[in-house]
Amino acid sequence: MSKIRVMLVDDHAMLRAGLQMAVNSQPDMEVVGQASNGRDVLEQAQSCRPDVVLMDISLPDVGGAEMTELIRQELPAVRILAFTRHGDPSYLRRMLQAGASGYILKNADASALLQAIRVVAAGGAYIDPVLAGSLVETVINRGGGAGSAQVALSELTSRERDVLRLIAWGRSNKEIATQFGISIKTVEYYKSQ
Repeated sequence: MSKIRVMLVDDHAMLRAGLQMAVNSQPDMEVVGQASNGRDVLEQAQSCRPDVVLMDISLPDVGGAEMTELIRQELPAVRILAFTRHGDPSYLRRMLQAGASGYILKNADASALLQAIRVVAAGGAYIDPVLAGSLVETVINRGGGAGSAQVALSELTSRERDVLRLIAWGRSNKEIATQFGISIKTVEYYKSQ
């Protein structure tokens, strides 16, 4: 089994060192590159070809959303996990619009961060549970985007709401199926609703 290739982007060397130790201690992942500023991010990503870029969204020379858009244009297979102190839902929405696959706060514990990396690397989306509620409310109250149908919470069944909540918390289809004792196909049906 190949390891998840992680690139660390943060302007604080001490934080990167701690993150590197945490990631490299996992049998299924490894740090393959690092950058401390926006100038170096794309060059490093092109060089080391990570699966996931764990990126601080407040670099001194470029915004995280702009850097995310650039990486996604140049390296579309690379997944971006925003790693930030910003708990304001507007930052979350901007990063998701830019193409980030996940968003986790820097005050999360190490196990949550490692889980987020795994979820994003597997093609899923991870939203810090602290912010998941506001994102779900936005989707439910305003619809999922241009041209999407408005979804009222009252129109969803109790199980559909439960599945939606777990998706927002970054749970995989398999984890949701196991939790509710249903098949993965049933979870996919609830998601489509």
